[in-house]
Order: sequence, then structure tokens, then C-alpha cells
Amino acid sequence: MPIKRLLVANRGEIAVRIIRASRELGINTIQAYSEADANSLPVKLADEAVFVGQAPAPRSYLNIEAITGAALKTQADAIHPGYGFLAENAQFAEAVEKAGLTFVGPHSTTIEIMGDKAKARQAAHSVGLATVPGSPGRVENMAEAEDALKEIGFPVLIKAAAGGGGRGIRTAHSIEEFRKLAPQARQEAKNAFGDAGIYLEALVRNARHVEVQIVGDGTNAVHYFERECSLQRRRQKIWEEAPASNLPAERREDICQAAAEFAASIGYKGAGTLEFLYDPYREQFYFLEMNTRIQVEHPVTEFVTGVDLVREAIRVADGAPISRKQRDIFLNGHSIECRINAEDPANGFMPSPGTINSLTVPGGPGVRFDTMLFPGCSIPPFYDSLVGKLVVWDECRASAIRRMHRALSELSIEGIKTTTPLHMALCWDPDVIGGNIHTAFLDGWLAAWRTRSEEKGGNC
Repeated sequence: MPIKRLLVANRGEIAVRIIRASRELGINTIQAYSEADANSLPVKLADEAVFVGQAPAPRSYLNIEAITGAALKTQADAIHPGYGFLAENAQFAEAVEKAGLTFVGPHSTTIEIMGDKAKARQAAHSVGLATVPGSPGRVENMAEAEDALKEIGFPVLIKAAAGGGGRGIRTAHSIEEFRKLAPQARQEAKNAFGDAGIYLEALVRNARHVEVQIVGDGTNAVHYFERECSLQRRRQKIWEEAPASNLPAERREDICQAAAEFAASIGYKGAGTLEFLYDPYREQFYFLEMNTRIQVEHPVTEFVTGVDLVREAIRVADGAPISRKQRDIFLNGHSIECRINAEDPANGFMPSPGTINSLTVPGGPGVRFDTMLFPGCSIPPFYDSLVGKLVVWDECRASAIRRMHRALSELSIEGIKTTTPLHMALCWDPDVIGGNIHTAFLDGWLAAWRTRSEEKGGNC
């Protein structure tokens, strides 16, 4: 049955993005909202809106019964989970399927396997993808962990088996530190994802984070090339670009083709991303995980390939085959995305909820600002601090960086603090300009930036 009414089970800029893509496909949208989001832009843009609970996410956007009940109540045909919240929750996808609704994403069994990072590593091994040395699966107790550590060594990453976004990760440099940090990682994973499972990985120093965008229809899968996401603060991405800089052409072809083949081998349906660590010294890729949903950074891929990934994923969920063969997908130019968060980078990235007094959005060729902001809207303290994504495209990376700096200089969000000054400083950094970055680069860079800020009286 074709999708005619779609429930958007998310909030913020991704909800706006889904509503717009659905409208272009002739689909009516129903926006699920918590009490904190009653006057939000997604609620204003959707054809209908339905209340799903109180402001805390467990009572609204993470409440499976409330979300599926709202879909049935409003006679929706399908549910789009966006990213975060329930997007990679296999129980939620199964509940949607059992309710007779279409889940915009892969089947619940696929999410169960890929959503569990330890199981995903095992699946990658089965098709010959290299993975970072680590535990063969979850470690259920300290005895199992210490046995695995004899093979892995230190430093080691303690990682949440479920979820993503850098949550539930700790780095241990000794067994004593491991015993202290492992319970913390378990608790954070349980709080964020409802699953306290952990697994272990060796720490690859100065590695780059490269991910491949794929779309599958359950039978075939194609890739839309790769993205570089190495600029991270405490493993939270803040700057993404496509394609990856300084990546040998043969390595690009290898990793992208491997990602598409892997997606096809598991019968993947929908938009997804395979994440890899790239060791530039050995020119070796290691599979990390698969995100079974649309990514925050998907706009950079849309810019360089000319495809609407959100619309394509909805079409595939509705039973259509993928719209392009691999030979019809090309790279064009370079795109960069800066995540604009409601945080004060000059004050330890303190969250900055509040009311938007005024908003000036940059324009011009090759500039896009995905946001849910409007003058007078409120940024609640209950959710992720992302308030917008400033995305630019230009013919080459150097030009894209200059265009990004120009666009950032035009962006004005009054009423809250944002990370805009941080991004403007990154645009002028010689290592960023040269593409000489890795996953640990930004944490060291920020320490020096804060020192310069203090010397200038706090003005970053």
C-alpha cells in the first residue's frame, strides 16, 4: 500500500527535513511532538500534529507505545524515525511492523544485528571486512573483559554495543583505569540507549574517521561515496565534508565498493552509513559500525552527488527500487557541513538554551542552512544542542572552506550562544586547510584555542 500519511517520530531540523521531502512526494505528514515542542517549526510545517508526551525524551520521543499509538490514532501509513531517539531501536521497528505500518528504514532484524556494534563487527568479518582488533562480541563481566584485554592490550576503547553519537565510550590506559571506567560506560550506555552492553576495541592513534553513504532496496545497494568526519570533540562530530580530503583514489574506490557490497549482502533496505577508521600510515581501513538510518551529515553527500537522500529513502520504504545504478552516481565538487550547536565554546561548551530573538540566515550560491529556528522560537534544555547545520558547496575544497567562512560570518543567531565562532576559527587553521586532521586533532586544538581566548579576554 503506498504511503499517503507519514508520522514524523522526531524533532528539530531533521523533522523539518523529512516534512519537506515528504511534501515533495505528495505525502501528508503528521508531526509527533512533546510539550516542549508544541510551538516548534516542525509542528507548524506539518499537515497535522499529535501530542506524544511530556518534555523528557523517555516520556515522549523514546516512548514506543506512545509513538505507535499516535500513528494508529492519526491513521498514518508509515513512521519515519529520523536520527537519534528510536531510529536504531530494533524493538521500535518491530513494533511498527507489527502494527501494520511501514518503517522508513531497514527491517527490525537488520537493525538488531547492525545496531549492536559487536554483532555488526562479526557480520563484517564474515564478508572479509577488516575490523579494529577487539573483543569478539560483548563483554558481559570483568573476567571476560580481562581475557580480551590480554589479546588487545592498552590503550583500549570501551564502547557501547548499542546506539552511537560518541556516547558510552571511554579510553582506558591500564587495567586499573579500565576497572574504574567500564561501569561508567555501561551506565551511560544504559541511560542513552536503554542497553548497558559494551565491547572493546584497540585505540588506533591519529586515525581518520571516514564513512560511506549507501542506499539499498533489499536486493541491490549502491554507494554515494564517502564523507570525512575526523573533526570531533569528545567523539562528537562538529565538522563534516565530502569527499574525504587527501584520500588516494584507489582507497576511495576500495572502501566505497566494499560498503555497497556489504549492504547488498545483508539485504539492506533504506539509507545507511558504514563507518570506518582509516590509518593513513598503513593506508588501511577498519570497519567500525553501521548506522541504520539517515545521518546528521547527509547534506554534504547530497551536495556532491545531486541526490535527495531523504526522498530516496522514503521511496525505497514505499517499495520502489533504488533509482540509480552505481555507474550513474558521480562526485562533483566539495561540500562542508558545520554543526551549529546551542553551546558556548568559550565557556567549556556550556549548553545555551533560550529564546531566539533574531535570526539572519546566510545565502548565495552553494549555501544551505538546515534548521528549525525562527525568531521567537524556544530552544529547550531537554534534547541535543544541535540547532542547525550550515552546509556549503564549491568546485574544490579550498573554495568550499572560504565559502564556509563567508557564510558563517553572515549567520546571526541572537538570544543564545552558539558554536559559530569555533567554526570560523577552524576555517583559518593551516592544518584544517591542508586536511592534516585526525580524530584526536580537535581536542588538542581546542586546548590551545581556549588559551588564546583567555589571553584575549575571553573573546574567541
